[in-house]
Order: sequence, then structure tokens, then C-alpha cells
Amino acid sequence: MSTDLVAQFTDSALETVDSCTRTNVDEFEAALSELVVDPAVGAPLPSDSVSLDGTTVDTEPSVEDFRTAETGVVQAEAGVANYGTISIESRSGGDELVSLYPPRHVVVLDAVDIVPDLKAAFDRFEARVRDARENGGSGASRVLATGPSATADMGELVEGVHGPKEVHILVVDDR
Repeated sequence: MSTDLVAQFTDSALETVDSCTRTNVDEFEAALSELVVDPAVGAPLPSDSVSLDGTTVDTEPSVEDFRTAETGVVQAEAGVANYGTISIESRSGGDELVSLYPPRHVVVLDAVDIVPDLKAAFDRFEARVRDARENGGSGASRVLATGPSATADMGELVEGVHGPKEVHILVVDDR
């Protein structure tokens, strides 16, 4: 993983998100705790290196937990360096709902999952969808997000109408 690619992603992301912090496996939990406002919900992280175990993030939230959640935590499957865009795969843990419902969204992104551009991202998605279908799943649903939700449908730009008002990204360098 090129450090330049991580730096490019961070620079691009900071044009639209509230923070983009680099951390490592040993410092992950402390970095996450600085970004989480309780109550928090999350989808289990598909990683062997970091998890939400031992944090205040509820990975088995009820409907009521979603209603009261201030923070949602999920892992991005990819980051697009030239736009600062993240991709959230729809998984059984409720990643899409967790990423869209609470007003604060915290994204965990492995540095090795940062690709240079959309072409590389779509090549990656195609391979993952093909693999998922060959193994009995669909793997086809993803959310691509660049910063907080925003709309200008009614005139002036308003953030947080269709999703989170704040987005914070934690890039984990050494997974």
C-alpha cells in the first residue's frame, strides 16, 4: 500500500468529511473512542485485527437503539483516493442502516483497501460480486459516500437530510 495513496485519500476526504485520522491496530480502540458519541450502534467489523468488542458500540442494536443512536460505526470495503469516497457493502450485520441512520457516522477503513480511482473501485466491486455469486450470495448492494448526506432540492445546500450530518474516517495503517 502506497503511503502516497493513503495521503491522497486523506486529503480528498478532508474536503468533505469532519475528520480523517490515521491509526494503527494498537491504537485503534483509543482512536475510535475519541470519535464515538454514545449511544452508539455498529455492524461487526469483518476483520481479524480490530473489532468493536470491548467498546461502547452495540453491534446487536434493536429498533429503539437505532432511534436513540448518536453514532453509527461500520467498516468500509474500499476507499477511493482521488475523491475521498468510501464504499459500504450491504452485509447481514446491517452496515447500510448503521451507516445511514445515526447523525454521526464513523467509518473504519483499512489502508490496504484504498484504491486510486473509481475504475479501480468498480473493478474490485465486480470481482467481489462475481465471487459472492459463485458462493451463493449476491454481494451486489453498496453505498458510495463522499462526505455527509446533502441535498439542494429545495434551494440552498442542506447537509444531513438523508443520512448522517457528520462523517469521521479512521484509516487503519497496519492490518
